[in-house]
Amino acid sequence: MFQIRVEPKGLSFETDGEATLLAAAARAGVVLPSSCRNGTCRTCICHVRSGSARHLIAWPGLSLEEKRDGYILPCVAVAASDLVLEAPAARSSA
Repeated sequence: MFQIRVEPKGLSFETDGEATLLAAAARAGVVLPSSCRNGTCRTCICHVRSGSARHLIAWPGLSLEEKRDGYILPCVAVAASDLVLEAPAARSSA
């Protein structure tokens, strides 16, 4: 299991590394902005402050520069380690 922390609000959830980060967050009551859920709309874009994730599709809707700078699309990404994500619009569903 991997621990995921979402800043700046300090939200957190766990994931097994198989569920997308978006799905794992939702199961834990953490709402990440989303729309298409297939890696094209970019609504869920967030920055990885620490740790690593991998995308489930070959080329998600990110530029090469964004990928190099640590941006991911949680709707099509899974955790490869514990993560700290920067997602200012994230919120708790409670």
